[in-house]
Amino acid sequence: MEGGAQQNSLWEPPEQDGGPSERDAGEGPPEVKRSQPLFIHGSSRQLPQEEPRASSLPSIPNPFPELCSPSNSPILSSPALGQGPPREGTSHVVKVFGEDGACRSLEASAGTTARQLCETLVRRTRALHDHSWALVELHQHLALERCLEDHESVVEVQSSWAPGADSRFVFRKNFAKYELFKSNAQSLFPEVMVSSCLEANKSMAHSELIQNFLNSGSCPEVQGFLHLREAGRKVWKRFHFSLRRSGLYYSTKGTSKDPRHLQYFADLTESNIYYVTQGKKLYGTPTEFGFCIKPHKVRSGVKGLKLLCSEDEQSRSCWMAAFRLFKYGMQLYCNYQQAQARLSQPPWIGPTPLRSVSDNALVAMDFSGCTGRVIENPSEVLTAALEEAQAWRKKMTHRYSLPAACHSSPLSAAIHRTQPWFHGRISREDTQQLIGRQGLVDGVFLVRESQRNPKGFVLSLCHLQRIKHYLILPSEEEGRLYFTMDDGQTRFADLIQLVEFHQINRGILPCKLRHYCTCVAL
Repeated sequence: MEGGAQQNSLWEPPEQDGGPSERDAGEGPPEVKRSQPLFIHGSSRQLPQEEPRASSLPSIPNPFPELCSPSNSPILSSPALGQGPPREGTSHVVKVFGEDGACRSLEASAGTTARQLCETLVRRTRALHDHSWALVELHQHLALERCLEDHESVVEVQSSWAPGADSRFVFRKNFAKYELFKSNAQSLFPEVMVSSCLEANKSMAHSELIQNFLNSGSCPEVQGFLHLREAGRKVWKRFHFSLRRSGLYYSTKGTSKDPRHLQYFADLTESNIYYVTQGKKLYGTPTEFGFCIKPHKVRSGVKGLKLLCSEDEQSRSCWMAAFRLFKYGMQLYCNYQQAQARLSQPPWIGPTPLRSVSDNALVAMDFSGCTGRVIENPSEVLTAALEEAQAWRKKMTHRYSLPAACHSSPLSAAIHRTQPWFHGRISREDTQQLIGRQGLVDGVFLVRESQRNPKGFVLSLCHLQRIKHYLILPSEEEGRLYFTMDDGQTRFADLIQLVEFHQINRGILPCKLRHYCTCVAL
């Protein structure tokens, strides 16, 4: 019986040598030796024969069988509580949060990677599938966050968290995830920070520089000044650091690289690097561009963290990218290649497409009557196509000729609210944080309502790792409403037309609109 099997797991501790049968009944309770631990063995024992009444009772099913078996209990043996590495073949519950604070619980095996978990969330949220979705490890009490690499085990990362800490996974976009492998990222590695460029005394191509980082035989070195926080104090000092394959070093005497002046600082293989999100408030950083090297052995608390701070965002991005390349090497490039290969695959699921798009499979149909019919006459097919094109042209003309705001319908006035790049009435500070979290890449943008001008909008755009804001003002001419960013020189019927135009043409902007910030509800 199932209930009986569950009852057998709730057994009492076995009797020690010299038990009740060897004690005198009048001597009182046995002496408890507190120095000896009480071990609970996993073998079941039968009830004594002098207790027949207990066995004659009806068996009551145990409502919590998982709490009775320590080997299968997710509470007693969960790796999330720091009990050790995750075991193969077991399932674990992983909670993932969205940027809106909503949470979704997923069941994952020990080998589930961050890429696999992101693909599951993309399917469940019906989001647009691309390689920009990422899983972010966030430590709120430490103000630290980092983007998990595609090959990292989610359960293994979760098992490294301290019990009771407010650490979590966040599902969001990260457009800077593989920006270091793209040819247009020349500004990611300044020549003054890479020793191989200085020694060659020439401007090295970006692709060649990345190959040097991936090649274990070459010895590129990233160098520059960083602010270092002294251990146990809130005092920051400026040192010249050098990042090599063997680790991170700093010089005690200016920019000297003499072995006598170099001090070992951190190991790449035994640490992870995190962005510091609230550096000035929590750690007193001299600038807003702080990052942290967190060794694997450091589970919670500030003690043991190696806090650094750069002068600007470009310098911090260079250090972060170099850490990733030195630590993961070719594995990081393989992740990028696999992401590009997934983008080239058809969007449908399965070996065959859900709908054929071959020209031979398309036929002209006439639905003007009660039932549809196939048009076989080629001249009639051409006439039907022209009529349909004319009908669409009238619809588009009507869309781009909207009346004034006071006479427009609610649907036409709020058509931009349905777009994923529109974020409503958010502040400038929240906008900069949102774009910063999703990647300071050229062309990342969003549109929001203006707080200073109640009738206007703002286009927030990232260029050269800086966020710029452009005011969009509505205007009326001859009873028609239009939007402009250049005092009426370029006019648009609505915000959708404005965004679509600047996705193709740069216009007055420093770059085209490439990636829009979006938040999905989990």
